[in-house]
Amino acid sequence: MSKHKPKIEKVFEHPIAGNIDVTKLVHALEHYGVEIDMSKKHRLLLHYEGKEHSISLSHNNELHKDSIVQLRHFLEEVGLTPDNLD
Repeated sequence: MSKHKPKIEKVFEHPIAGNIDVTKLVHALEHYGVEIDMSKKHRLLLHYEGKEHSISLSHNNELHKDSIVQLRHFLEEVGLTPDNLD
């Protein structure tokens, strides 16, 4: 099992995890082929297989729970769920 898979699994936890390390999550997403651009306005722009998703970060680079839910839906849409990862 990849060391990055647990970072992706945190996005799918119930109840929603409140302690997701954004830096580690970004590295995990990049490991699985997601291209990530960081804007100056505390936003991450994710690109994967022709699809885009934007995530808002707080000023201390934390994910809000609604951002986690939206990220979960994006990952499900592109097939990057814990069940599909090696």
